[in-house]
Amino acid sequence: MAIKAAKPNTRRSEKWIFGTMLVFGLLSLAAAFALSVERVQQLINPNAHLICNFNLIFNCGTVMETWQAKLFGFPNSFIGLMTEPVVITVAVAGLAGIAFPRWFMNTAQIFYGLGLIFAYWLFFQSVFGIQTLCPWCLVVTVSTSILFDTLLRYNLLKNNFGFKPQTHQKILGWLKKDYDKFILAAWLVAMVVLVLVKFPGIF
Repeated sequence: MAIKAAKPNTRRSEKWIFGTMLVFGLLSLAAAFALSVERVQQLINPNAHLICNFNLIFNCGTVMETWQAKLFGFPNSFIGLMTEPVVITVAVAGLAGIAFPRWFMNTAQIFYGLGLIFAYWLFFQSVFGIQTLCPWCLVVTVSTSILFDTLLRYNLLKNNFGFKPQTHQKILGWLKKDYDKFILAAWLVAMVVLVLVKFPGIF
């Protein structure tokens, strides 16, 4: 895969993007690992005390017993163990100043998007179907949301989607005002409100 050095005048913004990506990639990997360990403990001893079982609402043990938690025939957390190291690698490479080809970043955006859709499918299944929340899964959902936004911001800054110059300049102005961050923050707040409304006695 061919690589090229990133432009110096964009390095500060890119470092922030890839630094954020690294932090939340590591956080998501840690959550996936913890959830995998908990699942193994549960399989060995169904009566095992899991640290992510706080109450009837925050209870990963209940969630892990559902079909949604093993949609592909194995625990969903295993997907995180396989994919998050890739996210972390991209983040580290970006921090090192490596600029990946456009096709690679576009492909990454697609896979990040699929991961986001899957994360929110699980989230809404937990809220409305299972009606129990998995704490580690919530960490992954939030992290995936932020990871998708950081990669999208990078691709828009670098115009990896191939917009016309005039359109790209408008997008740069939009990003300069951090509108994408406001949208992300508003979305996450909306999800918190949804949980509080759905589970009024959560605390």
